[in-house]
Amino acid sequence: MTGAPTQNRKPLRSAEGATPAIAQWFAAKAAHPDALLFFRMGDFFEMLFEDAEVAAGALDIALSSRGEHQGEKVALCGVPAHAHEVYLARLIRQGFRVAICDQTETPEEQKRRKAPTIRREVTRVVTPGTVTEEALLEASRPAWLLALAPQATVLGAAWLDVTTGAFATERLAVAELPALLARLEPAEILAPEEFARSPELRPLADRVAHVAIPRDGARRLAEAFAVATLDGFGSFSAEEVSAAAMAVDYVKLTQAGGLPRLSPPVPSGGHGVLQMDGATRRSLEILRSERGDPRHALLSAVDRTVTPAGARELAARLASPLAEAAPIAARHDAVAFLLAAETVRGGLRAALKGAPDMARALARLSLDRFAPRDLGAIREGLARAEAMQAALDDAAGVPPIPALVAAARAALRPAESPRAELQRALADPLPARLEDGGLVAAGYDGELDALRTLRDGAREAIAALQMDLAQAWGVASLKIRHHQQFGFLAEVPSAAGEKLLREAPKQGPQAPVHRQTMANAMRFTCAALADLDRRVAEAGEQASKRERLVAQHLRRLCLSVAGGIAATAAAMAELDVHAAGAELAADGRWCRPEMTERADFAVVAARHPVVEAALARARGPAFVPNDGDLSAGRRLCLLTGPNMAGKSTFLRQNALLVILAQAGLFVPAEAARLGLVDRLFSRVGAADDIAGGRSTFMVEMAETAAILNQATARSLVVLDEVGRGTATWDGLAIAWAVLEALHDRIRCRTIFATHFHELTALAGKLPELTPATMQVREWRGEVVFEHRVGPGAAEKSWGVHVARLAGVPKPVLTRAQEVLKALEARARGLDPLSDELPLFARAAPPPPAETHPALEALAELDADSLSPREAHALIYRLKSLLGPVAKDTE
Repeated sequence: MTGAPTQNRKPLRSAEGATPAIAQWFAAKAAHPDALLFFRMGDFFEMLFEDAEVAAGALDIALSSRGEHQGEKVALCGVPAHAHEVYLARLIRQGFRVAICDQTETPEEQKRRKAPTIRREVTRVVTPGTVTEEALLEASRPAWLLALAPQATVLGAAWLDVTTGAFATERLAVAELPALLARLEPAEILAPEEFARSPELRPLADRVAHVAIPRDGARRLAEAFAVATLDGFGSFSAEEVSAAAMAVDYVKLTQAGGLPRLSPPVPSGGHGVLQMDGATRRSLEILRSERGDPRHALLSAVDRTVTPAGARELAARLASPLAEAAPIAARHDAVAFLLAAETVRGGLRAALKGAPDMARALARLSLDRFAPRDLGAIREGLARAEAMQAALDDAAGVPPIPALVAAARAALRPAESPRAELQRALADPLPARLEDGGLVAAGYDGELDALRTLRDGAREAIAALQMDLAQAWGVASLKIRHHQQFGFLAEVPSAAGEKLLREAPKQGPQAPVHRQTMANAMRFTCAALADLDRRVAEAGEQASKRERLVAQHLRRLCLSVAGGIAATAAAMAELDVHAAGAELAADGRWCRPEMTERADFAVVAARHPVVEAALARARGPAFVPNDGDLSAGRRLCLLTGPNMAGKSTFLRQNALLVILAQAGLFVPAEAARLGLVDRLFSRVGAADDIAGGRSTFMVEMAETAAILNQATARSLVVLDEVGRGTATWDGLAIAWAVLEALHDRIRCRTIFATHFHELTALAGKLPELTPATMQVREWRGEVVFEHRVGPGAAEKSWGVHVARLAGVPKPVLTRAQEVLKALEARARGLDPLSDELPLFARAAPPPPAETHPALEALAELDADSLSPREAHALIYRLKSLLGPVAKDTE
């Protein structure tokens, strides 16, 4: 595998003449040349040679050197092992891949092997799409690893999240890849090297790893899931199988052959969801703003979840709203139930608040890379699930529990739960690391308790020996202390130490042996101290080994029922989302939308959820609600009005209502009747693509073309200022033609905002076009924007007034007003949209073709009165009339 941040490196130096440790570094680096190597040296992870130069710059840490290799200084930088995750997170966020070369044996084991250096091996490769540590993950967002297997004009896509086990696939056209990328926002992408250079992936080069498509993907995938065939998982295309095998192979490679617990892949992961392209997602700011800030996006405005897993599920629903009536209605039923059952909702949210992330803890357990808190998370999470089930059991007397809530309640208590044993086995509080000890509660394991007693009983033995040595050596201030290298030592003042060196007996178990001299003290050992040190060390080591065995037993216990735990975690996340939706509806006066299969769109007093939330935070004025109606007979709304009056807000507001409703949430309105939307398009605002060599107008036209080529009669389109990026008449012509195409050919629900007031002339020519305007009034020479949509068309754009609000100097404003009056006077009496001007003439029907004799014969016959013989004769007659044409056709 290769990745952009570490490509094009210098060739590796030769390992000839290297020390044993440096030789290990060379071996590990040769196996992972495109990753930074974290090489464990005692209490530090060190980076050497060019890795050190790259990492020092990326981490802003000191670069030094240690010794020489082949006549060159060895560049060096390092990070503390106990805090390495902090530095690892910074590298991963910058797109680096890091190979962890850790010590795989203890110093005691090295001594027994009589080896020159401790054994080190690469235990994993950390990449943006395969991290599992909490410090490296965004709690409320999934970390998708996306694999792409192209084949001509189609490709297979497979995406998985190693932290939760979610796994899905889809077969799609290459042209649809940008929409998939925008929907998933993958942390890392796998693609063959040639495809990685394609225009679709070029902007994401720092997140792409070059991976070859594996051969015999079906077999490799079946082996990974221990099945004979993939048929039980669903029907997969060959491209989907290849992509899924790519993803699984890559995860195994980065985890040194291990594989986390993965759910079986779900084919057609994009089936039955509302389709939105990348431009629409950016325009509507669903998960983050156009500047990348999640705080000013739809998700942030509507998120009332209380767990990280719930936040991830809500983000997934907003990113992929449904497009089928039944599952949407089921979600609305769940929200409506919890809205009505306030006590039940309160009980659920109380049990969920602060609940641990069981899904991610289970992933770390499956990789055998867990901490005590992960076992604690399973214990605590299952306890919270039982409390949630109790809250739902109290729902007697309220409306019947809807299907989704009932299914989630059933999953809250798995058939086989390890909670009782974890409750008995785990200490409270739990240590931060397994190495710290104290994971297992007293009384759970008799053998461990005995070893702990032996280890801890050494304290009494130390106190007794200290008293004996003080008396035997004649030093009342003698203290026994533990040294990391020398073990237990007797420390005495310097004067007493000098006397011991001169006068102490040289034989016997208590004979002092000098070990260390300090500024004000001296340290000694003796046979009795050495024996004590050995017994304590052995007891401590045996206790640690036994505790690790118990920890592995508890890990295997959890993994043996992993499916049930995962289902419980998913049920908790789902209930969190439903309860959060109900809480949002209760606090914000949101209504349940009526979803229909017809092309309806009628809302009463609707609001923009993000703008309303921002106004509430700033304690500003109340949001002005607006009605909207794009139902039959009124499918196309032509919206005019000045800038800053709220046109863009109104456009996005109606699009966001569809996303919220089809995600399964209520909507900010007094009433809403919405027909299902299959594709949502939003072209609001201006942006260029300098890197791709496209101007603002070119980007606008490309996005408009995508709408005209992909929208259907069931789509919703919101368009703002089409044609404003070019000359006036060119832009007006384009806007006119686009408006006609949306009305006549595509016939979809559309809100079309424009400053081309001339387009209002179409109101009398396009029967389903309804003009609307942002209402404005003048008061004492000032212009007041009411932010309210009303019928009719705007008389002018008030652009000079907006320029004054923006701070344009007064002389410029005065001159602009003069020029505007002159232009308006010049334009009076000119009707640029009259039918006589060819630019705006409707396309005339083609001249009638000369009627062919065969057609005339067909027009004259009475088909119902023909006998079989007459019909047979007629065919020969028509054939003779067609003459050579018939022969050419043959």
